[in-house]
Amino acid sequence: MNRKVLLVGVGISLPLLLVLGFAFRHDPQIVESPLIGKPAPSFRLADLDGNVVDLAELRGKPVVINFWATYCVPCWAEHPLLLEGSRRWQGEIHFLGVVYHDEPETIAEFNTVFGSWGPSLIDEGGRVAIAYGVYGPPETFFIDRDGVIVDKTIGPLSPDQLLDVANRMLAQPAAATG
Repeated sequence: MNRKVLLVGVGISLPLLLVLGFAFRHDPQIVESPLIGKPAPSFRLADLDGNVVDLAELRGKPVVINFWATYCVPCWAEHPLLLEGSRRWQGEIHFLGVVYHDEPETIAEFNTVFGSWGPSLIDEGGRVAIAYGVYGPPETFFIDRDGVIVDKTIGPLSPDQLLDVANRMLAQPAAATG
């Protein structure tokens, strides 16, 4: 009788353990973006000074769009990297910050104290964040010269990620128009 119970227990437990084992191989935080390889959702957003930035007008140069907020600790961690990247590739890559559920006054104060790596664009109502499928800051989208999303990072960027994707975008020639 004990042998039957043991075999039934193993028969039930083994498949459950296999399912759990496969589930732990995948990070639930990492969700592949369906936008990669597709045209970036267009937008027109105003910065803190009221200047409007139209994504379509930036075609011809790669664009880095970072969704961020002052309350986001990982955003603080990647801020120096974005400052360095915007200086390094000034005139070659556009760096845009889309403010994610934060107050313009707080953003302005943050930029005054820590510096700004690009325009801080106000996303009233979060429409742009929704169009990009943003779960929360920081999330960074890399858009090539032709307006196509070539990569996305959830969480803070690493120097290697930024360098790798920036170099790939800069090496890619613009698509021929005809």
